[in-house]
Amino acid sequence: MASVLVMVLALGVSMPVQAGDKGSKMNKRERVCLRHGNKLYEKKRYAEAEVEYRKALQANPASEKAQFNLATALMRQGSVTSQQDDDKNPMKQAEGILTNLAKGAQDKQLRGKASYDLGNIAYGRQQYDQAVEFYKHALRCNPDDDQARQNLRLAQLKKQQQDQNKDKNKDNKDQNKDQNQDQNKDQNKDQNKDQDKDKQDQNKDQNKDNQDQQNQNQNQQNQDQQKQQQQQGGMSQQNAEQVLKAMQDRERATQQRINAQQAQQQRHERQRTNRKW
Repeated sequence: MASVLVMVLALGVSMPVQAGDKGSKMNKRERVCLRHGNKLYEKKRYAEAEVEYRKALQANPASEKAQFNLATALMRQGSVTSQQDDDKNPMKQAEGILTNLAKGAQDKQLRGKASYDLGNIAYGRQQYDQAVEFYKHALRCNPDDDQARQNLRLAQLKKQQQDQNKDKNKDNKDQNKDQNQDQNKDQNKDQNKDQDKDKQDQNKDQNKDNQDQQNQNQNQQNQDQQKQQQQQGGMSQQNAEQVLKAMQDRERATQQRINAQQAQQQRHERQRTNRKW
């Protein structure tokens, strides 16, 4: 099968169509340019053949044969593996011409050939689903095209392998996704556990700090209270001394008054005793 694949890629470009005899519906200049272009194409002088095919189109812009032959010459100069949006790649221009012919060419054989070449372009890009559809269209236009039939089988096999690889990659992706989810769950669980432990330790440390602060505040409060009590105690002792002194002063004054009264009374007693009767 590998050798067949090489053959499809190496010989995947259709040969240019012939110009036809003098009785065909084309003008003389168109016919001459197509013949010159085909001779150059056979000699693999594709750029020169392109020039002749463009001259044929100048002679008859509606010439489907000139359009198809121009596309084959451009395909030989282009690269199927280049980016599709590369305007400098002749393959892009060839693809546009072939697409128009595959859809709207009046010549059914040309529609089939254009579809066949489009299938080869898609195949070279590994767009096997598109290649299958182009080869089917080529066979509908020309059921006797054995090359299109062989390429269709190859494209179908490649598409099947491609789909299997996609499914396998999808399964692996889903499996990896599940594994990653499980790992993330375990990681989140461990992380949450560590966070809870850190939070508990933090709360313990905070509670310890709060307790130490409370103890410190209580000790300070006790010290302040003791200091205040000591100050209040000192003032009470002083007041007590003052009260005691005042009481002593009053007691002394009272004793002096009593003594004075007693002395006075004794004087009266002596005077009465000494009075003559």
